[in-house]
Amino acid sequence: MTDIQQTQTRKPVIEIGITTFLEADPDPVTGKTITHAERIRRAVEEIVLADEVGLDVYGIGEHHRSDYASSAPEVILAAAASKTKRIRLTSAVTVLSSDDPVRVYQAFATLDAVSNGRAEIMAGRGSFIESFPLFGYDLSDYDELFEEKLDLLLRICESEKVTWSGKHRPAIRNLGIYPRAVQQPLPVWIASGGTPESVARAGVLGLPLALAIIGGWPERFAPLVDLYKKTAAKAGHAPGKLRVATHSHGFIADTMERAVETFYPPHQAQFNKLGRERGWPRYDRSSYEAAISLPGALYVGDPEYVARKIVLLRKNLGIDRFMLHCDFGSIPHEDILRSIELLGTKVAPLVRAEIERLGI
Repeated sequence: MTDIQQTQTRKPVIEIGITTFLEADPDPVTGKTITHAERIRRAVEEIVLADEVGLDVYGIGEHHRSDYASSAPEVILAAAASKTKRIRLTSAVTVLSSDDPVRVYQAFATLDAVSNGRAEIMAGRGSFIESFPLFGYDLSDYDELFEEKLDLLLRICESEKVTWSGKHRPAIRNLGIYPRAVQQPLPVWIASGGTPESVARAGVLGLPLALAIIGGWPERFAPLVDLYKKTAAKAGHAPGKLRVATHSHGFIADTMERAVETFYPPHQAQFNKLGRERGWPRYDRSSYEAAISLPGALYVGDPEYVARKIVLLRKNLGIDRFMLHCDFGSIPHEDILRSIELLGTKVAPLVRAEIERLGI
């Protein structure tokens, strides 16, 4: 049995990992901002630690803004690939609508080679729109771009030589796409912020689904999971092929009080900044307290409390993978590393033991 086959057959009852956008936000108290270079170097250190403490996946989301350092996730993941042994390495997400599927495949196939079969692509339309004017795309084509480019990406994953034509990219006439990924096919997830259209698309294609749950009550996503599974069944996909992941913000510390008080200032500052851009209501302490409550969407607390919240998510949504987004550029690096360590050494074992005990 190869190393890749052994990795694929040792699936835990639930996969647990980390996501980040490599935030480089100013400290809400001092105003000091971490440099992009330093944040990128820290990410490599985080991936190595996540692998050492037994986490299953580390994902980096693509952004093209001054407050994020993650415009090239696959490069950072590749830098960590040779320093790690087991952890899977994924985008979270790749903004496929404004990228070239050929180059996306080539980049992640290269990452797959460096990591010996641990790369994944999480494809999404993007909740931020800065990449569209940057690469010369019209936002009026937002949905059409994603559908067309996803079709091409999946064709490339399936076949070494591709013949394809579309509206937004030059046609390909029986051309080879290289290098080929170690994994056949290279895993592609569909990421969604909760739109039924995206969820149904993942079901029709039989692709794994990643849901971003960053507010409200996670249990409200249960109808979307049902839609995904019913759509997949109608399209003829076997239930065992389907997988559901969630991505939620949070932070873990040795005590509940330390976690809650450390995470609140940068979390409030970022949400209010984004809120001014998007017309959201002001985020305050009462909003935070609701979000960190047991049924809320923030996974903040000590290991036992965060484990309880993840088990509840498993009960309500039947997830196969949970990804904690705990990154803010203004949180001390040692606190982020401790959060990752606790997730791997304390939270993950508690969650898996409880899932097995309950049989869920």
